[in-house]
Amino acid sequence: MNSIEQDVETISRIDVIPKILEVVCRTTGMGFAAVARVTEDRWVACAVRDEIAFGLVPGGELVVSTTICDQIRESHLPVVIDHVAEDPGFREHPTPKLYGFQSYISVPIITGGAFFGTLCAIDPRANILSTPQTLGMVELFADLIARHLEAEERWADSEAALLSAHEGAELRDQFIAVLGHDLRNPLASIDGGARLLLKTPLDDRASTLVGMMQASVRRMAGLIDDVLDFARGRLGGGFEVERRPGASLGEALEQVVAELRIAHPDRVIEAELDADLIVESDSRRVAQLASNLLSNALTHGASGAPVRLSARETDHEFRLSVTNQGEPIPAEAMGRLFQPFSRASVRPNQQGLGLGLYIASEIARAHDGSIRVVSDASETCFTFTMPLTPVDAG
Repeated sequence: MNSIEQDVETISRIDVIPKILEVVCRTTGMGFAAVARVTEDRWVACAVRDEIAFGLVPGGELVVSTTICDQIRESHLPVVIDHVAEDPGFREHPTPKLYGFQSYISVPIITGGAFFGTLCAIDPRANILSTPQTLGMVELFADLIARHLEAEERWADSEAALLSAHEGAELRDQFIAVLGHDLRNPLASIDGGARLLLKTPLDDRASTLVGMMQASVRRMAGLIDDVLDFARGRLGGGFEVERRPGASLGEALEQVVAELRIAHPDRVIEAELDADLIVESDSRRVAQLASNLLSNALTHGASGAPVRLSARETDHEFRLSVTNQGEPIPAEAMGRLFQPFSRASVRPNQQGLGLGLYIASEIARAHDGSIRVVSDASETCFTFTMPLTPVDAG
């Protein structure tokens, strides 16, 4: 069991919590919001947003018996007060008088069936909080925090297990697979919270925050997909592909190019695709391969030069190539380009896990094909080729 100090540290590592507290304050009108660790004998602030000079900071404590959170610890039920002075249940309650608030909302955070603490907010003014939308939003955020805490605990447990040397390699792969799956639940909660917030009136700052949250969801979803693909390949199952005789690769590749043009409006992406490109393949996976190669070219290629995608078929094979200008790939990096967590170069603020080329090579392998790369001072070209008829395994 973690100490309260460890719990405070764990909450500090969850980078979405400051955004949650800001959104809670801005959408409810409350001036103070916090994530609190609450036990039978302690109330400790783990994360705080304080716009009313209440005076608490992370690690700060209140006497638990003087808080309404102590009541929530016993009941596991939320408490919502719009206006203390007009609330028959709380107008004479000592806690609002002690801490000087008129409006209050607090929702339990339950992890693994056990009470962790609360997501709470107070303000010296009255605020309308007892609406299904407001309570639903705060409950959703409390659930999101709980899922993050559970994922952090599994992370810590897996990390401790990895200290065993003879099980290290196997457990690392299992850990990555479990982590990838577990991240989907809090990600879905973030997306659900953002969608819910878009249905409520927001000021410009709050709308920007929601947009940032949605952008983070999209990027995190891509990283999770990469992690899961990596885990599947390393755990021995390999990449699964469904090769369909009538797969329309042209449409799939055109969609990839369109999406990347939107994501990189300042870059030129040229596409030369054979008309009616119908190839027996898994079009979704080949599109993923093309997207990874194009993203790699956009990241490492010269920013002022175009990136080119070409795809065509001959009587015997399908060929897809991605070309960019810029610095050539260093000779020492060529031999490990398609290894996981490897990059041709590292640049400031570069994002991603270094799995894109590895995943592309595994998709090529699953299609009985391969990727080769040629890089010199004039250009760098990655070429994927695969036979048009499956290789006879016999």
